[in-house]
This record gives sequence, structure tokens and C-alpha cells, in this order.
Amino acid sequence: MLDMIIYTAVVATLIIVVGLFGSGEGEGLGREMNKFELGKVSYVMVLVWIAVSWQVFSIGSVGLIFEVSALFSNVISTVGLPIVPVLAVICFHDSMSGIKVISMVLAIWGFVSYVYQHYLDDRESKTPTQV
Repeated sequence: MLDMIIYTAVVATLIIVVGLFGSGEGEGLGREMNKFELGKVSYVMVLVWIAVSWQVFSIGSVGLIFEVSALFSNVISTVGLPIVPVLAVICFHDSMSGIKVISMVLAIWGFVSYVYQHYLDDRESKTPTQV
């Protein structure tokens, strides 16, 4: 399964790189890198660590699917949705917009619904059935 994730990521990366340089947008990377406030090395490190984090996320999601269930993997991904905007506000002093608030509320609502449904299913399984 890891091979499938890795090969998909490699093919997607190659297609994106060909499209980036084929369209001429690749020439703007140098300007963007020079304008990055923290420097060129930080710019490259940000891109590298974003790629590494996405790979860890992909492998972790597939691991959850195999070990627990696809639904649980989706729930864990949904729980992570409100964490990212909160960390962006705290770490990068980003503004909290209405879209971020709505996405956080929907993510929390989805997680609470999942937990409540499991609570109801567990409660129902413990009640004796009348024959």
C-alpha cells in the first residue's frame, strides 16, 4: 500500500513540475524566493516540510484505514481541520475570518455527531432486547 501512495505522489509531483515550468510560472519562483521575508533557505525549508507533512498525513490516514476504519480516519482528519486555523492565528498572527470560523464550527459539529452516534450505538447495544 505504501508503494501506491509513493508512486501516486511521485507521478503527481512530476506532472505539477512539468506544468509549472511548461507554463512559464517556474521563472517566478526565484522572485518569490527572493521576496520571502525569512530568506531563501527558510523558503525552501517551508516547502520541504510541507511536502514531508503531507506524506506523513497520507501514510497515517492509510494506516488508520487499515487498522481501524475509513470512517475513523475521516473523523481524525475532520478533527484536525479546526486545529490548523487556530495554530495559524496563534503562531502567525493571522486574522480569524468568517470562513475560518465556519469551517471550524462544521468540523467540530461533524466530530461531535460522530461521537454522539457511537454513544447512541453503544447504549443501544447494552440495552437488553425483548423477545
